[in-house]
Amino acid sequence: MFTIGDFARHGRVSVRMLRHYDATGLLHPARVDTASGYRYYSAAQLARLNRVIALKDLGFTLQQVRDIIDDKVGVEELRGMLRLRQAELESAVAAAEARLVQVEARLRAIESEGRMPTNDVVLKSVPSVRVAELSATADSFDPADIGPVIGPLYDELFRRLGEAGVSPAGPGIAYYEDAPEGGGRITVHATVQVSAPLQDGAFRVHDLPSLDQAATIVHRGSMDTVLPTTQTLARWIDAHGYRSSGYPREINLECPENRDEWVTELQSPVTHP
Repeated sequence: MFTIGDFARHGRVSVRMLRHYDATGLLHPARVDTASGYRYYSAAQLARLNRVIALKDLGFTLQQVRDIIDDKVGVEELRGMLRLRQAELESAVAAAEARLVQVEARLRAIESEGRMPTNDVVLKSVPSVRVAELSATADSFDPADIGPVIGPLYDELFRRLGEAGVSPAGPGIAYYEDAPEGGGRITVHATVQVSAPLQDGAFRVHDLPSLDQAATIVHRGSMDTVLPTTQTLARWIDAHGYRSSGYPREINLECPENRDEWVTELQSPVTHP
């Protein structure tokens, strides 16, 4: 038998928590000394304690935990519940990390206001190119909404190209439009240059129109950190008296496995009033 202090150490919980579990009926001591009132626990009770803690971590209330425990949840069922909770937590962590990246990008944009050089911007015409394409809709133009859409689109596009025996003939080109349903939603077009006949099937092959004038700039790094580069481009467009006439295209010049080493050219269509 263990004193409450020893049992708490073995179970990695506080003595205060064990007393609370006793008061709520979740885990009574194996024996209570009638003279001193000291609580004693057995090693076998660690199994119940583990289930209580696991179920609490899954978000169940203490009443729900007691109901589940008293119905004797099996090891396999509990393992499945924990795996589900693990997946939920991993998803939450990934979402938090993505938000952190956007906060850092916004912070860099603020810190660089008035200091980032705009002499890297080049005004040029962009010829028409033939591309294979898949499209989908994102909730907004926020990178946090675009990223989860465009990545799987490209994965699926390259899979279908491989099945069709079509090889890319140039870099990938992502472009965007306001979605027909409105509400700030964006149609995301994931494309890659190909030499193939015009077609609609497992993927669409069409000629991406030329741009008479585009203000362009090269971004180095993950597209999650593109904000300072896009705002440098916006400042150049405004300072030189141009107007944007659409969302910028993204030309994937280099896409190694390490996203921080990506090289992407942004091509913003512009007009001169």
